[in-house]
Amino acid sequence: MKPIYIEQSFEQDWVRMFQNIANLFFEETEMIRGEAGPAGEAIRVSFSWREEAGNLHGQADLRDEHGSFSAEYSEEAAHNGDPKAEKRQLKRVLSHVFLDVLEQSTGIVQPWGILTGMRPTKLYHKMRREGLTHEEISERLVTEYRIAPEKIELMKRIVERQLKMIPDLDRIGEEVSVYIGIPFCPTKCAYCTFPAYAIPRRGNRVQSFLDGLHVEIEEIGAWLKERGVKVTSVYFGGGTPTSIEAHEMDALYEKLFAFFPDIREVREITVEAGRPDTITPEKINVLKKWNIDRISVNPQSYTDETLKAIGRFHTVQETIDKFHLSRDMGMNNINMDLIIGLPNEGTEEFVHSLAETEKLQPESLTVHTLSFKRASEMTRNKKKYKVADRGTAVKMMNMAENWTAENGYVPYYLYRQKNILGNLENVGYSKPGEESIYNIVIMEEVQTIIGLGCGASSKFVHPQTGRITQFHNPKDPAAYILSYSESIDKKIEILDELFGEPVPAK
Repeated sequence: MKPIYIEQSFEQDWVRMFQNIANLFFEETEMIRGEAGPAGEAIRVSFSWREEAGNLHGQADLRDEHGSFSAEYSEEAAHNGDPKAEKRQLKRVLSHVFLDVLEQSTGIVQPWGILTGMRPTKLYHKMRREGLTHEEISERLVTEYRIAPEKIELMKRIVERQLKMIPDLDRIGEEVSVYIGIPFCPTKCAYCTFPAYAIPRRGNRVQSFLDGLHVEIEEIGAWLKERGVKVTSVYFGGGTPTSIEAHEMDALYEKLFAFFPDIREVREITVEAGRPDTITPEKINVLKKWNIDRISVNPQSYTDETLKAIGRFHTVQETIDKFHLSRDMGMNNINMDLIIGLPNEGTEEFVHSLAETEKLQPESLTVHTLSFKRASEMTRNKKKYKVADRGTAVKMMNMAENWTAENGYVPYYLYRQKNILGNLENVGYSKPGEESIYNIVIMEEVQTIIGLGCGASSKFVHPQTGRITQFHNPKDPAAYILSYSESIDKKIEILDELFGEPVPAK
């Protein structure tokens, strides 16, 4: 835990902002307000600011064991006397100078600048909708956010790809997408914080959960039909949706097709079959029966020792075999995931994973960077899991970028997470035309996502204003079973506010 003493007594939201920036440089920090702090290795920071001649000036002075560092930054005051706008601008100004002195002290340059949020491309889209050219957007991203040119170019390529895949992206808020969460897995991975419970071999917990999920599908489907709201995409996630039995999958899809409006016209249905040890011929036949051919078969790594270390009890060969089984049985759009920075893996292991992926040529490949999520086993026991350092993680990300380009993949979405290794990003690549519509709309927050099932998050996006309201179903199956009826009522209440009265029958 790295202590950082801030000599001013900022409010908590300011302290949180400074901590998010400090965490880009140090594994974990503790921000202490209004104290000078002890001598030695502690970091001490002082901020000052003023508005003068129409400009907002900020300064930071940092002292640590390496010496003293100072930074200044100013920009035209653009708040027009609005206190909220003034606070937002001052936060950005002080973020600049804090980042600057930390870069001076550590020698680490942050390519994403002061951005600590998940969705950089959402910022690019916002400026695009304001009518700015790429050159104007680039200038703002550099001057206001300190983003490196190579990251801006990546953002540009992704935005262009998204608009080619979804030409009506700016109007898609008139429709909705649906996420259906199945909270069971064969085992829980060490890095995971998703709702994922070892699937029970006895008892009726799975069936009780599915009973509740069927009711959610019926009621939300009825609402969609009544309001005449189209569904863009449906995504089955989890957990691992293929953990349940083939007949249970069949009944679930039958319910979906019976109650959702124009379901056969939905642009995309995805089922995560991420754990190869859950894939069987019977389950693939069920997917084929309902004309679902977009699935995930996720290796994460092609090293058996790594899979054991992170709690995945399938083998590399099983991943390869289940990929070929899926392909041979007619799955025509397969995604695979790789994770940079898994325990005891460096560039040599990642080269091997890319080489094995090259033999399979999935339609899409998502390259994740390991993130230390607070509730994961890996975060709770960091001493047990030795992961790559920052420099190695950056090399592996560059390797992935070069490999995907050489093999005909294009980047089409990205997102970032807190405590992500090397302050990098997660990037989704695909063969042109095979991009996931659901991944695009959820990352860019351009439409409402209705979450059904255990641990499913609903994100309600107002079609006109873009205002976002969130609602979360319980993560625990027992809690979900007891409360799904109330969850349905709450979601319908919010949907009524967004989409208004039912369309009159013709």
